[in-house]
Amino acid sequence: MKKVKLDIVGLSYSQTQSGAYALVLGEVNGRRRLPIVIGAFEAQAIAIEIEKMTPTRPLTHDLFKSLANAFEIKINEVLIYNLVDGVFYAKLICTNDHQTIEIDARTSDAIAIAVRFNAAIYTYEFILASAGILIEGNDFLFLENIEGVNKDSDTQNITNPPSDFGYQSYSLDELKQKLEEALAEEAYEKAAKIRDEINKRNAGK
Repeated sequence: MKKVKLDIVGLSYSQTQSGAYALVLGEVNGRRRLPIVIGAFEAQAIAIEIEKMTPTRPLTHDLFKSLANAFEIKINEVLIYNLVDGVFYAKLICTNDHQTIEIDARTSDAIAIAVRFNAAIYTYEFILASAGILIEGNDFLFLENIEGVNKDSDTQNITNPPSDFGYQSYSLDELKQKLEEALAEEAYEKAAKIRDEINKRNAGK
C-alpha cells in the first residue's frame, strides 16, 4: 500500500469536546490535512517538545526516549496504519543492530515519541483519502491554548466523542456551509466531524 508522509501542522484546543485537543497532521507537499482528537496530557507532551521546553521531571515519553537510547534502540518512523470506527491505529518502527521491530501504540503517544526522535510520520493513502480534509490556500502552525505545557501534571484519557455532535438536525446544504466555515476558522477537528456526517448522508443515498 502507498504510504504518505505527514508533518505536524497544528495543535489547538478542541472546540467540540471539553478537555480534548485537535492534532492536525498535514500531507507533505500536499493540501490534505488529517485531524486527530487527542488527550490533554499527550497534547502537552507534543507541545513541550515542539517548543523545546524542559519539564522539571521527565514525562513518560521522555522516559521512553531515555530507555530506548540506553539500549541503542532507534525509532525510524511512526506509521498510522488503520482507521476503525473513527479510531486511528499506529505503530512504532524500531531498529537496533540486529532487527526491526514494530510496536503497537496509541497514535497520540506514537507522535509524541516521534517528535523526540525526529522520526518520520506516515499514513496510508486510503486513510488520508477517507479521513483527510482538503485545504484551499495556505495555513499555519498554531500552538495555542495549551495550558501548563511547562508543568508536570496528571491528566485522564478521554473517550472518542460521538460522530454527529448534533449535526443530524442540519440539512446537507447547511452542513456544507458549516464545513466551509470550520475550515475558514482552522477548526479542523470540528470540520472532521461535519465531514463525517456529510459522508454518512451521502453513503445513505
